[in-house]
Amino acid sequence: MMLFSAFTSTVLRSSASTAFAVAACSRGRLFSPFIGQFSVRAMADSAASPSPFKKIQIQRDDTTFDAYVVGKDDAPGIVVLQEWWGVDFEVKNHAVKISQLGQGFKALIPDLYRGKVCLDVAEAQHTMDGLDWQGAVKDIRASVNWLKANGSKKAGVTGFCMGGALSIASSVLVPEVDAVVAFYGVPSSELADPTQAKAPVQGHFGELDNFVGFSDVTAAKSLEEKLKAAGVPHEVHIYPGNAHAFMNRSPEGVQRRKSMGMADEDEAAAQLAWSRFQSWMTKYLSA
Repeated sequence: MMLFSAFTSTVLRSSASTAFAVAACSRGRLFSPFIGQFSVRAMADSAASPSPFKKIQIQRDDTTFDAYVVGKDDAPGIVVLQEWWGVDFEVKNHAVKISQLGQGFKALIPDLYRGKVCLDVAEAQHTMDGLDWQGAVKDIRASVNWLKANGSKKAGVTGFCMGGALSIASSVLVPEVDAVVAFYGVPSSELADPTQAKAPVQGHFGELDNFVGFSDVTAAKSLEEKLKAAGVPHEVHIYPGNAHAFMNRSPEGVQRRKSMGMADEDEAAAQLAWSRFQSWMTKYLSA
């Protein structure tokens, strides 16, 4: 099943004149966002620095999947959804950050790839293409329900890129979700229609994002128009001078973005987005 809107073929160039291609989306493919090869190895948990996460298993239907939890047991819950890389260092960085915002949240990362962490774009593309999207939505619902059954009175969903699109889909398809914050990703109408959202939606997009129909400015404004027309509580923020995945601020994440032709570095934009995220989730997840 095709998750994302079809893209027109185009060639993008960064400010450093690094070219990378965005291929037309067909039969579930999202994009091939570069020409050439690079590899960034996921940051391993250091034996000298114990992981802050508790690894759990969640049952849904006839399958079990791993998830990673960090934060106070009785705090409002937030399901944190991965980019197409898998449960790697960056989504873990985001979950730890979320657990420490304000009075604190309990962040849960479901492993949608069942242990797979991708080390280059070709591998990530292949793995995402093979994802069971309806199954991923079921994983999200089971994760939300786990949080509510284990100390969180309310639970939201957030995600980045692929996870951002799935976050918005959860506002439509997972009735237990209380609030959503999506970073640079919009689902296709084949997966979920944002006008049918049952939870408040906040979205964050980069002005220079060139993933046409998925996370560019046009996609962001279209999402905003649909949410407004449907009367869904919403905010859609566009960050000037920022490209895709601008929230990835770790040294490894910055290096990976540069390797993909995204050389923008804007710590202030990331901090502003986190501030807006915190306000949104606090407003809708407070008991």
